[in-house]
Amino acid sequence: MVTTSAPATWTTEYVPGTPRLAVDRQGTGPLLVFLHGIGGNRTNWHDQLPIFAPHFTAVAWDARGYGLSDDYDGPLNPLDFAHDLKRLLDHYGAPQAHLAGLSMGGTIAQDFYSLYSERVATLVLCDTSDGLNRTRTPEQREEFVRLRIAPLLAGKEPKDMAPTVADTLIGRQSSRAAWQRLVDSMAALHKESYIKAVRANTTRTEYPDASKINVPTLLVFGEDDRLTPPEIGHAMHTNIPGSQFVLIPTAGHLSNIEQPDAFNKAVLDFLQCAA
Repeated sequence: MVTTSAPATWTTEYVPGTPRLAVDRQGTGPLLVFLHGIGGNRTNWHDQLPIFAPHFTAVAWDARGYGLSDDYDGPLNPLDFAHDLKRLLDHYGAPQAHLAGLSMGGTIAQDFYSLYSERVATLVLCDTSDGLNRTRTPEQREEFVRLRIAPLLAGKEPKDMAPTVADTLIGRQSSRAAWQRLVDSMAALHKESYIKAVRANTTRTEYPDASKINVPTLLVFGEDDRLTPPEIGHAMHTNIPGSQFVLIPTAGHLSNIEQPDAFNKAVLDFLQCAA
């Protein structure tokens, strides 16, 4: 059985360049990169790194403008994340990597595949979409922006809006500890970079064609995810040839934090079979 009791012995390192990127790394073996969501950072994956480290060089990054990574000038192009990810693979001398992305991280993984397919060994797409703005109504997009940006533009800080946003993301049966981890993650956001990320992601309308994905792909969705509900995952499963789908019981949008044992087992089983 996969547990989360292994010692936390990751190290924090930096990928040079502009902007400089912070990562937590643990283990040896093929490179496995964990990509957080729009309100997250590398610490969201601390229940995963010790479990995957015996089999992989497990790396969780802070995307540009998040955590210990540098901020950047000008607006965000979502494809900037994919080019940053290439720098990360190059830094570790990895011809290919396994990519596991949650929410925005799943979109980054798909963008990376569309640009650098030869560098991708497998994809794990968690609580994400292959084109969220094509499925959201205008009202849903407006509400997403209102909850996340309006308080910040009015002078509040990320910590002020974090509890309200966390309430909309966490599974209704998830623990208070999981909710608090999400709140703490959002409270640590870089205000201006987060605003850029929200604006870039909510105005985006062009996405890669997921039907062209041609590597082993696992879709992991929380049963109680209200932002990217399981129906989106089932549609992606139909669209991505040969993909696998796993539903995490009772979890909301942060399935890796809310139900880490079930998440870790599903992903590790997939990766070990795909390797």
